[in-house]
Amino acid sequence: MSVFIGGAWPYANGSLHLGHLASLLPGDILARYYRLKGEDVLYVSGSDCNGTPIALRAKNEGVEAKVITDRYHTEFKESFDRLGFTYDQYVRTDHPDHHKEVQHIFKLLVGNGHCYKKKIKQSYCSTDEQFLPDRYVEGVCPVCGSHSRGDQCENCSTILDPVDLIDPICKLCGNTPVIKETEHYYFNLKNFQSGLNEYLAEADHAGKWRTNAIQMTKRYLTEGLRDRAATRDIELGVPVPMEGFEGKKIYVWIEAVSGYLTASMKWAEEHEKDWRDYWNDSTKSYYVHGKDNIPFHSIIWPAILKGVGGLKLPDHIISSEYLTVEKKKLSTSRNWAVWVPDLLENYHPDSIRYYLAINGPEQRDADFSWREFIYSHNSELLGAYGNFVNRTLKFVEKSYGSCIPEAKPDEFAIQKVKDTYTVAGKAIEKGEFKYALEAIFDLVRSSNKYFDERQPWKQVNEAPDQCAITLNTCTQIIANLGNLLSPFLPFSAEKIQEQLAFKPNWSFIELEPKQIKEVKPLFDRIDIHRIEGERAKLGE
Repeated sequence: MSVFIGGAWPYANGSLHLGHLASLLPGDILARYYRLKGEDVLYVSGSDCNGTPIALRAKNEGVEAKVITDRYHTEFKESFDRLGFTYDQYVRTDHPDHHKEVQHIFKLLVGNGHCYKKKIKQSYCSTDEQFLPDRYVEGVCPVCGSHSRGDQCENCSTILDPVDLIDPICKLCGNTPVIKETEHYYFNLKNFQSGLNEYLAEADHAGKWRTNAIQMTKRYLTEGLRDRAATRDIELGVPVPMEGFEGKKIYVWIEAVSGYLTASMKWAEEHEKDWRDYWNDSTKSYYVHGKDNIPFHSIIWPAILKGVGGLKLPDHIISSEYLTVEKKKLSTSRNWAVWVPDLLENYHPDSIRYYLAINGPEQRDADFSWREFIYSHNSELLGAYGNFVNRTLKFVEKSYGSCIPEAKPDEFAIQKVKDTYTVAGKAIEKGEFKYALEAIFDLVRSSNKYFDERQPWKQVNEAPDQCAITLNTCTQIIANLGNLLSPFLPFSAEKIQEQLAFKPNWSFIELEPKQIKEVKPLFDRIDIHRIEGERAKLGE
């Protein structure tokens, strides 16, 4: 079976923060899990390097836009590498290959009758003498009354047009824009209403989408879809490949989501594969992103795929809720955020992955607390998981000359391990990562209890045969934890795989008596006094 996983494209105009990471981590968990099962996985993403915010930042810094996109694309790649993300292809949307394929998609949509020309009234700034991209216009959302940009309200998620805003202003100069006529292509989105209704009903029945995706998509479809502008007067983007539209760009909501397909094509070209193998009905597909990206993956992208024809629609939509920081809404402008590069400088990547998998915004909004982060590391990763591995293997090292004792492992304990594979595997495939990780850590805790109750430190002298059973059983459990935790905590799992010399896979393994390598702790304790220091940095 082929498995396609598309991770949302972080926007290359600022550093990654923990909110980004919370929504993207499920993609790597899925990719690692399916590879352990032996499936053919294609996991893609990239940096979104087009659009108005990048142009604005470049103007503010007095540099070319490419300076901005190069800076953050490089940072993103380094951060993802350090976090252990296993993208097969991580690209950028300002690459010529992406531009070429997006233009081809656009021509197909036009040729298939899904895009049409339309003269429209658009916001124009007389002071700056230019048509204003959506994000250059700010005002009041006509739906909820909140301050909003011209493309989408961050408060209520309504997709907007700048002319819909109440009391609009130009973000460049602060003056009120005028309305001026121009011509653009429009995407005939409302013609896909019926097909998308059926698509949503199937997804809802199959339980493959997160609840927030079902609810938000139902809301849009109930309100009725409207045709949307497919081109825009913006600086950075893919040029419209049509005569008479020189200088205009393909709108980012078409161009960015098309990156899933263009990245697949790029990977296939580099590896001499057929990209269609991951875009047909026999493929299982997952799309991983945050709540604010739901309509682009549940409505816009499926409509584009239907418009192009013959391509696989999303199966599973793994859409996270929002992450707050210390009980406050995350704000990059006020520096009320935890920045990923800073976090990686000071903390173990498995600590970050564990916290977001077990405490992240999987089904509801979640809060990042420095206290909870550090205490979860010390109590769960170090105190439960790391302690079980270390004390077992140290005992083998000390009392058995670093050789796993020969004995028949305890069947009851081994059965729990086998059951955990089943429970965790089903949960991961359904996108229930917290439940899967909780099941694995339930095995960790029960294994610690087993070790304590068996008391091998007494058995080694009083009942050596029983001690051999205890240590063999615990070592078998540890080996399988090296499998089970590999999708979630790859760095510590890899240490187990190296110490016990086995190749990971998603099935129960039973180690033969063998020498183990030198035992070293998986984790170090974090000083709890760092909590207040980290809190003090917020908002500086």
